Amino acid sequence: MEQKRKATIVDVAKLAGVSVATVSRVVNANYPVKEETRQKVKKAIEELDYVPNVQARELNTQRSSTIGVVVPGLYNMFFAQVIDGIEDYVRQDQYSLLLNCAKNDPKQEMRCITALVARNVSGIIVISPNTAHIKEEFYTQLVRRTPLVFINAYHYIPDVSYVGNDEALGTQEALRHLMGLGHERILFVRGVNSDSYQIKEDTFRVRGIDPDAYIVNIGEGNSVETVDDTMQTLMSVLPETDATAVFCCNDLMGVGTINAANALGIRVPQELSIMGFDNIALSRYVSPKLTTMDQNMFRLGSNAAQLLIEKIETGQSKRITLDNTLVERESTGPAPKK
Repeated sequence: MEQKRKATIVDVAKLAGVSVATVSRVVNANYPVKEETRQKVKKAIEELDYVPNVQARELNTQRSSTIGVVVPGLYNMFFAQVIDGIEDYVRQDQYSLLLNCAKNDPKQEMRCITALVARNVSGIIVISPNTAHIKEEFYTQLVRRTPLVFINAYHYIPDVSYVGNDEALGTQEALRHLMGLGHERILFVRGVNSDSYQIKEDTFRVRGIDPDAYIVNIGEGNSVETVDDTMQTLMSVLPETDATAVFCCNDLMGVGTINAANALGIRVPQELSIMGFDNIALSRYVSPKLTTMDQNMFRLGSNAAQLLIEKIETGQSKRITLDNTLVERESTGPAPKK
């Protein structure tokens, strides 16, 4: 079967009996056109099933309508909800998203960003960047030519806009919640290659009792294996620890810890309290439901998109910090009596 030729802007102009420039004005809505003429053009577009050539329009305007987003992983619903917030905001300004996955690898993160720059995106949002593991020069050179926004980053780079939660304060609140329930010995569960995990660990070390004895690293924290890897690790650790509570750096680890406790016959929260961080949808669907800290994922995304568009249009950099909120559910309770 012969493939139908795609209609061009010239075809639309001929059918509508107008100039190519007039069709362009109607499509881009950037110049006044008589209503009668606009309706003719719209009718021709519908008849021909014409789809505007975005690349050609960008060449004419010398402005890309694409925003790049770099995400550490695709298996943590945290990132999906952040991206939802980004997409919801940029859609209003006629931008589209180009998504790259860094797989929690600092070198891959740099390759992702370089690929987006090569595609001439208008700006880039990096979610949970590995700034501690990337040479600062890489970002200082990048931001000179490409507007840049970091979500949940903790290393300051001039001219980059930032939006994030105060995860140190959120960790303090989580620990206060557990300690307020009488828990003194708290196990801390984290992953690798994340500034976010390190901020939480630093906060834990300040408040923790003999912290080195109560820190567990389960490896990759945002992969499809994270829940199971956490479960396997904690099934070995829990029988050997005297901790009465577990604080996890994200909800995937929290769910894995609940699974480990269930498999070992440890009652949650009667014998062990478990707390996550993020408040992804999964935290409501496990048994018992996971107590966690809400990171306002949708707002993180929409605020980051707003800052990026402001950076594109005005060149100004800004910083927005959101508060975490304790979401108390079924997985935490009073410490068991000695």
